Amino acid sequence: MPEHGRKSEAEERSQLGASDEPVEDALVEEFERTVTEGANRLNRTWRALIVTGLFGGIDVGIGLLAMLAVLDVTGSKLLGGLAFGIGLYALRLAHSELFTEDFLVPINAVVARHGSWVQLLRLWGTTLVTNLAGGWAFTWLVVAAFPRFDDLLVESASGYMEDGLTLETGSLAVLAGFTITLITRMNQGSNEGIATLANSLISGFLVVGLAMHHGALTSAIIFGAMHAGADIPYVDWLVWCLWVIPLNMLGGLVILTAPRLVRTWELVQKERARQGAAPGRAEG
Repeated sequence: MPEHGRKSEAEERSQLGASDEPVEDALVEEFERTVTEGANRLNRTWRALIVTGLFGGIDVGIGLLAMLAVLDVTGSKLLGGLAFGIGLYALRLAHSELFTEDFLVPINAVVARHGSWVQLLRLWGTTLVTNLAGGWAFTWLVVAAFPRFDDLLVESASGYMEDGLTLETGSLAVLAGFTITLITRMNQGSNEGIATLANSLISGFLVVGLAMHHGALTSAIIFGAMHAGADIPYVDWLVWCLWVIPLNMLGGLVILTAPRLVRTWELVQKERARQGAAPGRAEG
């Protein structure tokens, strides 16, 4: 028993914050937002899923165009990566969808029983395919409009395709998935426009500027090189995807999302209990 006159932990929390939950108020608010947003994503119609994913790939293509313009003038990969963040910023403002952004938000909704694992697989599969399709189509347009960037595209893509799966490239793929998922979590923590812009530029700077392997972002570069005449068969790109995408998922789901769920597990359990007590669920 607690000593006489000493406050319990729950009483202390209720006085120090707006909530008596065993986590900080900011995490409570973030959890509630992610569950709501995740449920909305999981319950989109097929039409909405397809269009949202296609525009995600197109927005990535805008980032590629910005990167090429900066590379052409400066020759700096880091500055080019920073410019690529413009496309990620457009993606956020346009409410488009990037495959690896779904490694955190809809997971919270599923574990809180606001959606099913089948819905999650539907979201992942549709978003990945449409991201790639949108990126392929838009990079064709970029190459057709700016043939002077062809050599830059071929050189950039060759750096991703030459080595295959090694400890270094595998680690870069894991870090890419972790970084994009981390930026997604950071965006959930703030609604400020300047924060969204900063997070987008940070994503481009780290993932593209440091040549990490990311299924959707890097594929846009590879597609552009293919359109520009690079000797990269689609089979080679597909083999590359078969190891990059699972490692992206490892970085986002295991390194970040799983620990975050452990941190907020009491909130998950409480939300599950509310769902179980909701009308139509209490019986049976």
